[in-house]
Amino acid sequence: MKKVIISPSILSADFANLERDIKSVETAGADWLHIDVMDGHFVPNITIGVPVVSSINKVTELPLDVHLMIENPDKYIEAFAKAGADILTFHIESNADVKSTIDLIKSFNIKAGLSIKPDTPAETVFPYLSDLDLVLVMTVEPGFGGQKFMPRCAEKIQIIRKNASKDLIIQVDGGINAETARICTFYGANSLVAGNYIYKSENIKSAIESLL
Repeated sequence: MKKVIISPSILSADFANLERDIKSVETAGADWLHIDVMDGHFVPNITIGVPVVSSINKVTELPLDVHLMIENPDKYIEAFAKAGADILTFHIESNADVKSTIDLIKSFNIKAGLSIKPDTPAETVFPYLSDLDLVLVMTVEPGFGGQKFMPRCAEKIQIIRKNASKDLIIQVDGGINAETARICTFYGANSLVAGNYIYKSENIKSAIESLL
């Protein structure tokens, strides 16, 4: 596995030119494509759903890294899996039964991820680590792009890494740039989500490379 997986967030892309913006990160060296699904209930924002993920799947070879910021993720796992998601990450703070939702995701032969908000202790994921492919540590409050990185959240990366297998992907999302990426990888993160830092840069390829 590559040392650090870069997963640009399309939340910062131009939705009127989504295929163009997906291709721009694909050709610039992105590893995955991060897709934030928000329902307006679990977080105070609404983004995209199954039809858009299905459409994205038709225009890129990148693995689709789908982050479900929704109250009842188990109801939509099958639909997103069939739409082309390669990784499905849901929140431990959602209404889902965590173990059964992880099992449901894996039944579709895709990677299962579990995410924690800034105020959720790292230890809450410990009971599920052996079942997970990925843990997503949020370093901002989920819901909107462009927020400032919360350094206190990064300490959770180290706690999880010490208690997980070497194969676990620890992903970080929120305020990632060249400086904060160093903090996260120092603590043991091996996947970084970045939106504004990549999409608002003058040179997308250089922005991606600066995170490695």
